[in-house]
Amino acid sequence: MKTLVIVRHAKSSWDNAVLSDHHRPLSKRGLKDAPIMGARLAEMGPPVDRVISSSAARALTTAELVTQEMGLPWDEIQIEDALYHATEEDMIDLINEQDDYLDGLMLFGHNPGMTYLVNYLSDLDLDNLPTCGVAVLQFNVESWAEIGEVVATSADFDYPKKDR
Repeated sequence: MKTLVIVRHAKSSWDNAVLSDHHRPLSKRGLKDAPIMGARLAEMGPPVDRVISSSAARALTTAELVTQEMGLPWDEIQIEDALYHATEEDMIDLINEQDDYLDGLMLFGHNPGMTYLVNYLSDLDLDNLPTCGVAVLQFNVESWAEIGEVVATSADFDYPKKDR
């Protein structure tokens, strides 16, 4: 069994017009939502053996805040430039390259690729993975190389504004 946790970055700030898109920080709402989703994930308890984040400031900060709430070593987050504006095919290639001894992988990235990835790998039919939205997909496979060839056997979806 392999578990893939897909997280879109939290809400970003547009306050500083001179910052590049890559360097935009989280907004106040994003700084509030990320720990909330981290706490929900900690409660849910999916296995996470490796965390990989886009190098964009908003994704990396989201990864740090979420993993802190989950009790994961946020200082071991792997930064992957290729996740910045990655397509679902790019992300599947990254997933397929993971070591098979890992049971759980968490990715932090951006739309539209994250929405396309969730829809491609599961029976979920999302119009949009909202900011700080999380999809937890489980696959009945032994190798990460099989992800993309099969649909998730279970898929959970959560986001900050969802009624609980």
